[in-house]
Amino acid sequence: MQADPRALRFAATVTAAVLALVLVTDSVWLLAAQTAVFALGAVGASPYGMVFKGIVKSPPRDLEDARPPRFAQLVGLAFALAALVGHATQIAPLALGATAAALFAAFLNAAFGFCLGCETYLIIRRLLPAAR
Repeated sequence: MQADPRALRFAATVTAAVLALVLVTDSVWLLAAQTAVFALGAVGASPYGMVFKGIVKSPPRDLEDARPPRFAQLVGLAFALAALVGHATQIAPLALGATAAALFAAFLNAAFGFCLGCETYLIIRRLLPAAR
């Protein structure tokens, strides 16, 4: 499966904006919505990617392997779930720290095109021959 890198960066931009709003507003509902977006992205059905495809009609110049970004969405899902647990248990450092970590990763991708989760996926693939 292949992915349009422009859609991935668009999704990272929207994700960073949503997570920044979560930190500013302390909205558990917005965090829960982003958690659902991460879950959908992990299975290859990113709502933000679908919005991008609806807006941008030009075909991408290049495509990239969809596995690293899907893994990155899975990592984002783990952080978002940890943040939700932090909210549910009223452990503010967990809620804020996990949200901030997900925001940092999304910001890196949105601003610089550096996908931290994708790079982690590639490192794991290199270290674990069975994962190839």
